[in-house]
Amino acid sequence: MSKTPIEATYLFNSGFLVRCGRTLLVFDDYQDEADVVAKAIAAGDFDHLYFFASHAHFDHFDQHILDYAPAVTRYIFSYDIRHTVRGKRFPQEQVTYLDTYSEWQDEQIAVQSFDSTDCGVSFRVTLKAEGRSIFHAGDFNWWDWLGDTAEHRQLAANAFQKQLKRLEGMQADVAFFPVDGRLETNMAKGAQAFCAVTDCGALVTMHSPGYPAWQPPVGFFGEKKAIPVWSPRTPGESRTFD
Repeated sequence: MSKTPIEATYLFNSGFLVRCGRTLLVFDDYQDEADVVAKAIAAGDFDHLYFFASHAHFDHFDQHILDYAPAVTRYIFSYDIRHTVRGKRFPQEQVTYLDTYSEWQDEQIAVQSFDSTDCGVSFRVTLKAEGRSIFHAGDFNWWDWLGDTAEHRQLAANAFQKQLKRLEGMQADVAFFPVDGRLETNMAKGAQAFCAVTDCGALVTMHSPGYPAWQPPVGFFGEKKAIPVWSPRTPGESRTFD
C-alpha cells in the first residue's frame, strides 16, 4: 500500500508549510515573502491547519500568523512564547503550549516535544490517519562555533549529546534540521550526528539563508546509509517525499 506523500514548501529560514493528505502543518513562519501560507489557506484545499512555533526568537515566531486564526485548527507553541507580548495577543483558547518532553494530541495529529540546545523545543508530529511523521528541530543543533572558547565549545558538545540520547532510534519520514553556514566547516556536524542515531527517511536543511545550498559529501551518512537531502534556498520552492 502506497504512503500518503509529504509535500514541503520553503517559507524562509526554518519556516515550512507541510502538506500531508488534507492536513497542513506550518512550522516557524516568521517571513513568507512568496505568500505560500496565505495562498494555501485561500485555496481551501485542506481540512485541518496547525501552526507550530519552536521558540520566541524573532526569526522563528512572528505575530502575523495571528491573521490566520479563523482558519487555524490549533496553534502549538513552545512554552517560552506563553509570557511574551506577541504570544499574549493570540486567542489563548486556540493555543497549546508545550514544555520540553511533553505530548499533545487530537484526532488528527500527535505531537511530542523535545529539548533544544538554544531556546524552546523541537517537535515530532505524527499524522495519525496517514501514518507519516515529521521532525522539526527548531534551534536544536550542535552549535560548535569555531571562534569560541574551548570551554564553551565543550559545553555545546555536552548539551547536544545529552539531548541526542533522547532522540536515539526516533523515526521520522522527513526531518527538518539546521545546517547553518555561519558555523563554517562545522555547519553539518549536528545533522550528521542526528542522522546517525535516528531513522530518517529524508533530511531537509534549514536555518541558513544567504548561504549556498548544502549537499552531503560522499560517505557523509556512512557506508550503508543513504538519505535524500533537500537544501531549499528560494521561498516558495517545494519538494515531495513519497
